[in-house]
Amino acid sequence: MLAQRTLQSVTRAVGVGIHSGRRVELVLRPAPEGTGLVFRRTDLEPPVEIPVNPAAVCDTRMATTISPSGDPGAPKVQTIEHLLSACAGLGLDNLFIDISADEVPILDGSASSFVYLLQSAGIAVQRQPKRFLRVKKAVEVRRGEGRSLMWARLEPLHGYTLSFEIEFDNPAVAATGSRYTFDMGSGRYKAEIARARTFGMTRDIELMRSRGLTLGGNMDNAIVVTEDKVLNAEGLRYDDEFVKHKILDAIGDMQVVGHPLLAAYSSFKGGHALNNELLRALLADPQAWEWVSFEGANDAPAGFAELAPAW
Repeated sequence: MLAQRTLQSVTRAVGVGIHSGRRVELVLRPAPEGTGLVFRRTDLEPPVEIPVNPAAVCDTRMATTISPSGDPGAPKVQTIEHLLSACAGLGLDNLFIDISADEVPILDGSASSFVYLLQSAGIAVQRQPKRFLRVKKAVEVRRGEGRSLMWARLEPLHGYTLSFEIEFDNPAVAATGSRYTFDMGSGRYKAEIARARTFGMTRDIELMRSRGLTLGGNMDNAIVVTEDKVLNAEGLRYDDEFVKHKILDAIGDMQVVGHPLLAAYSSFKGGHALNNELLRALLADPQAWEWVSFEGANDAPAGFAELAPAW
């Protein structure tokens, strides 16, 4: 049986929020079967629990933000996508995430620090079967037209792949790869995706800071790009790091559904808003999806039983 997984022990991190610039403490704790991924705002009295699900998403500007029942006026947690991407990459199903502020720390701007934290705590195999959300028919959402067109799509697949195409009016970004496809069953998440950092253009960063955003951003936790070059002294971690980070974000945004997908995800110029809209469109059609579990590795898509080795 492919079983649910959680952590073996507690692990902690301290960092700053990329938008707020405020110090935040993060405590990742094991959770029982069937719990899912649950944030707890421990800075509030009493603490407020926010289970991760598509209806909890209350804001998708610059990051994915959740609150109880998606209420924009309720306590929130923002910038959850990198941590959720790491959970998906390691096959974690159940986790309590205690947080001392309203934003997940950015750490190095990728998912690799979260992967390290989670693996350091150890992966525990649980007793109940892992539940996959299998897409049964294609679902697509689109916005704009012409040069402003963007779209995201889920199609049936006995596996889980993600394809992304970016298009930025920036020569430095355009010089890198604009398309990438990743297979979640490959076992290559840590090597090929997790280290891809968030990025921003200098002209956009100045505007966002004037509006009180990206106050915690710097070249230790983001790629900074001018019109013609990357400013970070060490350069890029991958030749195609920009599009790989969009894949990383998409993995995290899809994990908001609370379970691993069996689907082919693809997107052209999409982002957090379109990803959440896609999940909501999928769940709104009962004929488009179903829950499945697998008795053994031979029944599951190739590589899925090895997504989160217990070390």
